[in-house]
Amino acid sequence: MKPEGPQVIAAAAGASASAPAAASPSLSRAVQVPLFRERPTSNIIPIEHYAAPARPAPARPAAKPSAPRARRPNRIDENQGSLDFLPPAPPAPKKLGTTVEAVIYCDAPVAHVMHRAVAAALDWSMVLIACGLFLLTFRLLGGPIELSKANLPYFGGALAIIAFLYGLTWTLAGAETLGMRAARLRLITFDGFAPEPRHRALRFLGSCLGYTTVLGLLWSLADEESLGWQDHISRTFPTYQEFDNQIFHQA
Repeated sequence: MKPEGPQVIAAAAGASASAPAAASPSLSRAVQVPLFRERPTSNIIPIEHYAAPARPAPARPAAKPSAPRARRPNRIDENQGSLDFLPPAPPAPKKLGTTVEAVIYCDAPVAHVMHRAVAAALDWSMVLIACGLFLLTFRLLGGPIELSKANLPYFGGALAIIAFLYGLTWTLAGAETLGMRAARLRLITFDGFAPEPRHRALRFLGSCLGYTTVLGLLWSLADEESLGWQDHISRTFPTYQEFDNQIFHQA
């Protein structure tokens, strides 16, 4: 066997050096391979393929030009503004359920009969208290107090005098009694004004007449506006204090 020469060794060395260089891959244009398979196309067919084509909207005829409306003649006379206005008519009286004209012209309501009875009961309790004080003073001064048929008219007369003085005191003072104040009532005239001294004097006399005959007090039960004799005589009536803002005072 012949020994290999230097040329054969050099050729073998060059071939071995070029072999690994050719075997190494090029990474300059590397692409990532997808890990999952691509999804198949959907089997759903869009409905637009089966829908009928949209019909074009019919052309509208051109609108005819509207004729200008004729202006209505003005029925109001131009000289009406220069006429003098008539004064307002006086307020007519209210009508009751029986078409009878009411005597009360204002809008304030008449106090209920039971409400007025409570005020009268409170006033009479004041009278009885005053009568008790009178008898106590008479007893302390040494006078005998004996209830008998002979003395009964004297006690009744004393009670009537005390009641008369009680009502006269508030009439002269020009104010409502303690019972009316406790029941939150006040007096006004049929026209809605505050009562004057003459109204209070007539009402006091009417109350005396009504208590004397008793018929004047019962009249309020039959009257359509729940008014008694003292109300008709003095042309005043009790109403609630909540209606103070609707009462006008005369100048």
